[in-house]
Amino acid sequence: MTATDSPAAPAAPPRAQRWLLIGLVVLLFFAWGFATVLLDSLVPKLKGVFALSYTEVMLIQFSFFIGYFFFSIPAGFVLSRIGYVRSAILGLVVMICGCLLFSPAAASGVFAAFLLALFVMAAGITVLQVVANPFIAELGPVEWSHSRLTLAQAFNSLATFVGPYVGAVLILHGGVTINAAHLSPAALAAARITQAHAVQLPFLMIAGGLAVVAFLFWFMRKSAAPPVSARMASFSAVWALRTNSRLLLGALAIFLYVGAEVSIGSMMTNYLMQPSVLAFSAEQAGKLVSLYWGGAMVGRFIGAFVLQRVRPGALLAIHAVCACTLVIVSALSSGQVAAWSLIAVGLFNSIMFPTIFTLASENMGEETPNASALLVMAIVGGAIMPEATGAVADHASLAAALVVPAICYVWILVYGILTASGLGEERALSAP
Repeated sequence: MTATDSPAAPAAPPRAQRWLLIGLVVLLFFAWGFATVLLDSLVPKLKGVFALSYTEVMLIQFSFFIGYFFFSIPAGFVLSRIGYVRSAILGLVVMICGCLLFSPAAASGVFAAFLLALFVMAAGITVLQVVANPFIAELGPVEWSHSRLTLAQAFNSLATFVGPYVGAVLILHGGVTINAAHLSPAALAAARITQAHAVQLPFLMIAGGLAVVAFLFWFMRKSAAPPVSARMASFSAVWALRTNSRLLLGALAIFLYVGAEVSIGSMMTNYLMQPSVLAFSAEQAGKLVSLYWGGAMVGRFIGAFVLQRVRPGALLAIHAVCACTLVIVSALSSGQVAAWSLIAVGLFNSIMFPTIFTLASENMGEETPNASALLVMAIVGGAIMPEATGAVADHASLAAALVVPAICYVWILVYGILTASGLGEERALSAP
């Protein structure tokens, strides 16, 4: 460890170096966004290949997002010990390992092997999330932190806009079902391996791109970076933050937001394929999912500008109302209205995560690593809420399952109102 990347380093990076670091962190947002959104193509593909129910196939999201719960605090510990740049390198290496595991998973044709690869990949992404969110917030004036993080999230959304189209072409092109009626067990196993091979290519491509980004960070490892609190992240330290209502309620908002966003994205391909909606093929429906994430991209670029002029809590509440309304409209309608109202939810998802994150973690001082670990841990909502959505879909319908994300948006509305009215500001003002 060098002094320049030490948690105790007092120096801030020079202006040119700061902009280079911002660019590299933005690449991190792009990389994990592209990898994460491919799960939306994995869900319909592996559901058909392995003949799974919605509850069973949502184990894809569960295996991925449960990693945030297990690795967030260890990631905060790592961040507090080795600093931003080296932590980013570690996260990239672990994420590369997870992507490479898709090759043996495809060769085995076993569903559980894909779940293991996703879990390892999530471990690396968790480290990157814990590092990148506070890193981008601290690479400049604090009054623009909401705008800076939202701008970085816009590039994350660019990746999630491109990713579903790539996933549809590479993963869903050959269809999502296997006609097993006249196949022997050996022939069925062989067919599953053949279909599963379509899954590995995009993840191997991601591994190659991540290796390039890791090299760039390695080149920058001796550069000056914002100091990180030397206080180690731990379960006891995170538990001690339970009295901070703004942070704790923000963690719940992150939990429900990610749960809603992932639930909608995961079920959208199958939703659009329904005869009562668009009756599209898997590849056609999968490509339309890119518009859901593309709406978030557009909204974040706009939001980075608007958040400099509108109170973040108020804008969060407005977006939550619009998202909840669109979900309900989709659930109660059919055809083009059902399809496009659900796709349009992405536009209003746009500023939610970065705004909740910065609202919940601002003015945390030396507790920033612990606060970041807690908020990233709350991303485990992406494991829990899709399972709930899948269970409702299995017992009722995909339209009825939309009630789960609708409820999530109601709490986000409440949190926006609370923060707009000054929740936790008195505590921040009285802090030393």
